[in-house]
Amino acid sequence: MNHTHVPPAPPGRSSGPGRLKVFLGAAPGAGKTCRMLEEAHRRAARGTDVVIGIVESHGRPRTLALTGGLTALPRAPGAAPGLDLGALLARRPGLALVDDLARANPPGSPHPHRWQDVAALLAAGIDVATTVDVRHLESLSDVVEKITDVPQPERVPDEFVRGADQIELVDVPPDALRRRLVHGDICPPDEVDAALASYVRPGTLTALRQLALLWLADQVDQALHEYRTAHGIGGVWETRERVVVALTGGPEGDTLIRRAARIADRAAGGDLLAVHVTRSDGLAAGTSHGALARQRRLVESLGGTYHSVVGNDVPTALVEFARAEDATQLVLGTSRRGRVERFLTGRGTGDTIVALSGDIDVHIVTHERAGRGTLLPSRRRTLPPARTAAGPVAGLLLPVLLTLLLDLDAARAALDLTSEALLFLLAVGAVACIGGVTSAVVASVTASLLLNYWFIPPVGRFTLHDANALIALAVFAVVAATVAAVVDRSLRLSRRSARATAEAETLSSLAGSIVRGDATIPALLDRARETFGVTSVELVDIRPAARGLLLADTTTTPPTGTRAPSDPAEEAVTTVAAGPDTRLVLRGRTLAASERRVLVAFAAHAGAAVERDRLARAAAEIEPVRAADRMRTALLRAVGHDLRTPLAAGWAAVTSLRSRDVEFSARDREELLATADTSMARLSALVENLLDLSRLEAGALTLCLRPTALEEVIAPALESLPGGLPTVEVRNLERVPDVLADPPLLERVLANLVANAVHHAPPVHPVLLTASALADRVELRIADRGPGLPAAGRERIFEPFQRLGDTDNTSGLGLGLALSRGLTEAMDGTLTPEDTPGGGLTMVLRLPVARSAPEPDRAADRPPFR
Repeated sequence: MNHTHVPPAPPGRSSGPGRLKVFLGAAPGAGKTCRMLEEAHRRAARGTDVVIGIVESHGRPRTLALTGGLTALPRAPGAAPGLDLGALLARRPGLALVDDLARANPPGSPHPHRWQDVAALLAAGIDVATTVDVRHLESLSDVVEKITDVPQPERVPDEFVRGADQIELVDVPPDALRRRLVHGDICPPDEVDAALASYVRPGTLTALRQLALLWLADQVDQALHEYRTAHGIGGVWETRERVVVALTGGPEGDTLIRRAARIADRAAGGDLLAVHVTRSDGLAAGTSHGALARQRRLVESLGGTYHSVVGNDVPTALVEFARAEDATQLVLGTSRRGRVERFLTGRGTGDTIVALSGDIDVHIVTHERAGRGTLLPSRRRTLPPARTAAGPVAGLLLPVLLTLLLDLDAARAALDLTSEALLFLLAVGAVACIGGVTSAVVASVTASLLLNYWFIPPVGRFTLHDANALIALAVFAVVAATVAAVVDRSLRLSRRSARATAEAETLSSLAGSIVRGDATIPALLDRARETFGVTSVELVDIRPAARGLLLADTTTTPPTGTRAPSDPAEEAVTTVAAGPDTRLVLRGRTLAASERRVLVAFAAHAGAAVERDRLARAAAEIEPVRAADRMRTALLRAVGHDLRTPLAAGWAAVTSLRSRDVEFSARDREELLATADTSMARLSALVENLLDLSRLEAGALTLCLRPTALEEVIAPALESLPGGLPTVEVRNLERVPDVLADPPLLERVLANLVANAVHHAPPVHPVLLTASALADRVELRIADRGPGLPAAGRERIFEPFQRLGDTDNTSGLGLGLALSRGLTEAMDGTLTPEDTPGGGLTMVLRLPVARSAPEPDRAADRPPFR
């Protein structure tokens, strides 16, 4: 492992960490390096010791000019390319310039990546100015790859860039960047066309620019949040409109979301945040989880974000969330409570939020459910039958047993009337917990009478005419009813929560099983059997032609100790429709009415799965027939003309030569023989293309992939053209590495592509063939100045027997491009069409770079192409 010695800080200089300034750009050529050098000149003019650690000039004149007047770090003889970290640490400048933060270091360097070198400089107390493109940020690399179709192997952790003391965005409009490119300020003139048609397209640059602006805006927001936290600033700073909409899962949610989205859209860059407050116990009366899921999708479709926070005090939780997100506006729905309910219960959530909101604007939005109240839950039994029966018995027996205990001499000597009354009250509470309200009333009456007879003077007789006795009886009844109500509500909420949780988990699992491919129906039936605890689940086709065909089923063995029904007639059978012609049949126990709602969901998913399977099978049966029919029609059409033409020409030539009625001169005989030879060669090429295409489609093509130099295959490919080399201009082959390919197949691909381009290019404009390396791919571009193709028809040119853009029908079967793409993809490459800048079509061939040891430069042995 390499180690870097860090010398001590010079006298008079702080020994703390250095300061980092990052110049961030959206794309290469935006001017990051120039801005860094301009900053260096300003710092040097103020007396700072500025040293160039490394600057990637790429041969750009303006960049080279700006390096003048600045001290460059001298390089030791034989030093490896890249940043000399040891020399820079020993020099200890006031400001080090380190260009291209994401660059990988060469082998033998102290660190694998240049950003790690910068971290070492900062740790040594050296200030650093550096540059980086947004495409190299770790969090954005996958997004950039989707936009540019180019992998980004060199990446910088976002945390390192975020830790910079200053981040300056070097912004340039896409049109200005493209003008720089055209003027030769970014790359050599012979690379301009390829760059304009690939990485430096207006849409690509616009997307990268937006990514850079949004990433930096998030960093600014984070810095502002940290500043406000550090200084204890709790008020809202309206630097950006942030609209929070509160959702309850009610029917008014869609209206509130759309209204909040319109408010956010009025301000450029406004954010939409939807929030739902969940109680800490997970229960929420009147909340529809299905509605919340639907509203979440609506929020996300409008470009917003969905949040869920926990809090028992809804107004406080909402306001705290809004303040934490630095929200400027809060959107609520008007209360669904009626006037009487508002009068009885006092100030509602909306009024409380308005009082707590402070400088956050609150919008109370009316809706169609305003003032209509909420539906009460249906009344149903919450206690099990055993407890319902045992409750009244306990209400009679427990007070009697307590009376017997308290009548003992020891108890009478130790306890007074107050203690005895409290013990009877405790017994009433216990009975209320066992049997509910009815049992509590029985216990309260029994306990009151026993207390009155045995313990209240005069002992041994009832004194019901006494007001105190009546008050005691009333107190017992009220306490018992209160305790019973609390127990009843607790049990009801507990069961509702457990039921809701079970249903949510079941439906979530059910939804997940839909994406499991071919095993969807068996997975659904297994899940249904487990959920409802039945012995078997069947999916039956009831169409008359099917005669009760069993589409799928699942069964289980009864648990040990459980008697299995000896006769199927003993089993309870539950049947529910799973579609117009399908039924879901459950055998085993009898299902409760409350379970049918989830059962209907299972049946609906099962029916949808059956219908999807039917459609998939029908499509699978029809598609090969349709494809074969299309291929047969195209083949017959092509064979009817293209194979017949060379065959007819050759046949006519041979027939003429065999004729004894005409005397041919030696010159005529040579011409006829040449015609026959050309026709047979053309016919052989057409048949060979047909055979190769059939091998590709059958997966029977044998490949021999090896590192291949482009010169090795381009020269013979061009020599096979009828017009020869003067019609094609080749550039930049010496600048790209070898590719991993099958040389004969790659030669055929290039011959087809170049021949197609020559066929469509005007005579005054030669076809241009250029090469460039992008990450782990080599890109070959064959550009012509022909009529081009509209974007809608470009993919059709790769279908067999297509000759789009041809002005005649003598140019072959239309297999060249189809075969070229098939061979390219077989070699793990891609072939795509693009517009040629200035008019025409460019075929872009991308192949993987061959991973091998570097080879010596072959420029001296390379044949000249013009």
